[in-house]
Parts: sequence; C-alpha cells; structure tokens
Amino acid sequence: NASSLVSGSRSSKTFKPKKNIPEGSHQYELLKHAEATLGSGNLRQAVMLPEGEDLNEWIAVNTVDFFNQINMLYGTITEFCTESSCPVMSAGPRYEYHWADGTNIKKPIKCSAPKYIDYLMTWVQDQLDDETLFPSKIGRCSRVTQDGTSWQNHILIHAPRCIPGVPFPKNFMSVAKTILKRLFRVYAHIYHQHFDSVMRLQEEAHLNTSFKHFIFFVQEFNLIDRRELAPLHELIEKLGSKDR
Repeated sequence: NASSLVSGSRSSKTFKPKKNIPEGSHQYELLKHAEATLGSGNLRQAVMLPEGEDLNEWIAVNTVDFFNQINMLYGTITEFCTESSCPVMSAGPRYEYHWADGTNIKKPIKCSAPKYIDYLMTWVQDQLDDETLFPSKIGRCSRVTQDGTSWQNHILIHAPRCIPGVPFPKNFMSVAKTILKRLFRVYAHIYHQHFDSVMRLQEEAHLNTSFKHFIFFVQEFNLIDRRELAPLHELIEKLGSKDR
C-alpha cells in the first residue's frame, strides 16, 4: 500500500505537518478508494480516474497524498541533507535547481538543498491549504433510488437541492502541475544524493513504491513535461518496462 508505505518505517517523523483530508468528505472516500486499489498491486490501474469521478478532484486528492508521502520520505533523511553535505539543490552533477515562487522570491536564487526543499514544501503546503485552489467542499447532490438506498454522490454543476460548494478554479490544473513538478525534484534529490542513506535505513522499497506510484500517476494524466523528468529518466524507463 503506497499511501501508508512509510507507516512501518524507521520513524513517523515528517518534514512538514501532514495534510489531512477531512473524514466523511467525498475526497476522503476517493482517497480510501485509491488506497484499496493500490493494495491490488496494479499501479497502472490504480492511478486511473475512477468511473464517474471529477478529474480535478482526483488530481487534488492524489496531490495531497504525494505531498504526505514525500514529506515522510524526506523526513527520514533530513539529518543527512545539510547545508554542508548539499550546498546546492541538485539531482546529480548535471541538474541544479534555483528557487523562485513568483511572489515572495521572484528572481531564482541559488540555495542549499535543505533550504530549497524547505521553501518548496512550505510553498506546496500553502497551495494545499488555500480553499480557493484546493476546495475541500465540492458542490454535490446525493440522489436516492426508488428503494430508498442512496446512490453514490455525484458532482453536479446545475442540480436542484444540491449542497453548495466551492468549484475548482480555472487555473487549478496549472497549479497542480507546478506542485507535482516541484515534488518530483525532491524525489530526484533523494535518489541522486541520498540513496545510500535510504538503503542503510532500509527504506528503498518504500521510496521505490512511492516514486513508481507518483510516476505512473503523472504519466496517466500527462502532468509533468518529459524534460523535467530527465534526472531520473533511466529509473523511470526501468520502472515502466517491468509493467509492459
């Protein structure tokens, strides 16, 4: 189960506070569906949009889940990722990242990996906490069948007696793509600079399962440009070939 893949790991320490999806909400049900499907072991199938579900909501739920996974994975190796061990944010000798968020820091700055990842995860957290970007209450209506049993909740745009909710904004997909592109960089840094530490901690199975789930998800919906994935191109090819 990739969603709880770090629950049995060395520590439950997270880098940033875990982002919780409210219990009882439709998004919580979607997360439970994702976890159950992941348990089947077929990751290609697990990432597909469930029938009748809204694409934005599916991407939102999974983005929160990936943030939590990376948060925990990076949390296990923070003591090895320091200003002196990682003076620049890199993914191998050919790829270096400079931080800019377009608001607080407009011109990209060169900084250490721990500083960059702190900026990055704080920025992601701010996006996920923004109800106008990631609404937790989607407008929906619960329809009832003739025998009185409730149908699955459906997302309705114009429906009578619908529970009012906040729709996803027009720029949601572009924000989600930026979040996932940046989260990928944390995976890339861990693989290139800290995989020996990951192996010493016996966390490699957790890392590989989480990354495979992440890659299959972004490939399914074409969420990250191939050029951005270049630092882990060989690993991505290897993971994909096992499923062909």
